[in-house]
Amino acid sequence: MAFVIDRHPCEGSPRLGSMVLQPTPESVPRARRWFRKLIAPYQPACSVDDCVLMISELVTNAMLYGRSDDEWVVRVEWFREGTSLRVEVHNPGFPASVRLRRPDADDAHGRGLLLVDSIAASWHAGPSRFGGTVVSFELADAWSP
Repeated sequence: MAFVIDRHPCEGSPRLGSMVLQPTPESVPRARRWFRKLIAPYQPACSVDDCVLMISELVTNAMLYGRSDDEWVVRVEWFREGTSLRVEVHNPGFPASVRLRRPDADDAHGRGLLLVDSIAASWHAGPSRFGGTVVSFELADAWSP
């Protein structure tokens, strides 16, 4: 199975949805498609296109830099926290390896976190509760108060 969708729209639960993706190139467009589909019922006021761009960058990074001797997956989860939307991307890599780069104009790679940094209200990298690394971003004012 390439991915698993798990929605939890229960009242009182801040998690709006999640995906579990295999570390394959096909999972990046799947993450974009499924996020668009699963966030739509919640009618966020923020740019879904911006979210999809950042998810695409973070899922790509998770697949490129995630490492495990065992079979592994990339997890994407999104939460509503007050009026903000927080998206987390988990992989089995090491938190110390996540860093914001300032690539030269002719560099072909290295702009993913730079995009996230310029679009999101904030972003964070650290240890994942699943083991490995989580990189998350937050968009303020995703919903009306």
